[in-house]
Amino acid sequence: MCAECFIDDIKSRVLNEVRKYHMFNYNDRLLLALSGGKDSYTLLDTILGIHEASKLGVITISEGIQGYSRDEDVVWIMSRCRDLGIDIVRVSFKEAVGYTLFELVNMSKVSDIDVSPCTFCGMIRRRIINRYARELGYDRVLTAHNLDDESQTAFINILRADLSRLIQSHPGGPKLSDLFVRRVKPLRKVYEWESALYAYLKGFKFQEAECPYITTEPTLRAKVRDYFRRLEALEPGVLLRFLNFIDDLVSKFIDESLKIPSLPLCKLCGEPTAHNRSICKTCELLIKVGVMRWA
Repeated sequence: MCAECFIDDIKSRVLNEVRKYHMFNYNDRLLLALSGGKDSYTLLDTILGIHEASKLGVITISEGIQGYSRDEDVVWIMSRCRDLGIDIVRVSFKEAVGYTLFELVNMSKVSDIDVSPCTFCGMIRRRIINRYARELGYDRVLTAHNLDDESQTAFINILRADLSRLIQSHPGGPKLSDLFVRRVKPLRKVYEWESALYAYLKGFKFQEAECPYITTEPTLRAKVRDYFRRLEALEPGVLLRFLNFIDDLVSKFIDESLKIPSLPLCKLCGEPTAHNRSICKTCELLIKVGVMRWA
């Protein structure tokens, strides 16, 4: 395809995925969680083509990782949102929990807690995004997870024999608490390389540096990612076929999952927690590193 047709194809596929799973309606207020990279650019640009800018908001989060800054990436978000009149929230881990991710990781090492930086990052980011979306009255949260991300997540959940997580990550999965703002992923059928090429062809200039924790402290996800990249090189299209298969398979369990009762609330923070927990996993981690106390 030529550049113009490639861009139109990506937009069409995103729109099809949104329609297929009824990700949001015309009148919904959407909060886009953007980090500032190529996927963020592609998400914002494609959504602007199918939803009114006046009904969009953006949240961007600074984790605080020593030697790794995304400030330059965030500049375009701020500028673009100002031009379009889109409300933007910029918040940091430091503001949300009192510590940067770098500090939390170091505290966990001192306390000899075997938790990856990605675990801290993912859990705290999700809490921040959901809380702001709920308090500001948004109907949906949109994240820029691409096909590579979603395939990795599905495969990891299979390795862990975690059917409940597979169901929850499905676009039609249940919302297990009224305190959750439904999160949707319009780019979930767009390859990472396609997202990068889309951003490049549209003239977006992005940093190529990865978070240092991915290489210095590789998680299971990082290992699956490397394996999937090799597999895709040998069998082009395998990730898309895999995710389509998982979507079809998991959809058979959706109706039963809708009967699951709402999640109880954490006794410390008041956010939803698992049925077998009195405090949520996030609070548990913050207690272990000494950020919170459990009386």
